[in-house]
Amino acid sequence: MSRVVWFAAGAATGVYGLIKARRTAQAFTPDGIGARVAAWQAGARVFGDEVRAGMTERETQLREQLRLEGATPRMIEENATERDGAKNTDGHR
Repeated sequence: MSRVVWFAAGAATGVYGLIKARRTAQAFTPDGIGARVAAWQAGARVFGDEVRAGMTERETQLREQLRLEGATPRMIEENATERDGAKNTDGHR
């Protein structure tokens, strides 16, 4: 009985090793590397889209909190510059 168990364990280990070796060899072919690069690019694109969506959502929340519904980022920047300019009379920041 134990010989059969050890034979089955050895066969299973050999099959597992063979499959892992084939997958590893395929990963380092030009097609495999191309697939990895394409997957990385797709992941980076999705991540960038999520970050931009989060930024837009947070900006909307901040505008609502600050009651800046009609203001553009440029208008906010100009108002801040004018406000800071009134504080500094010597013209230096």
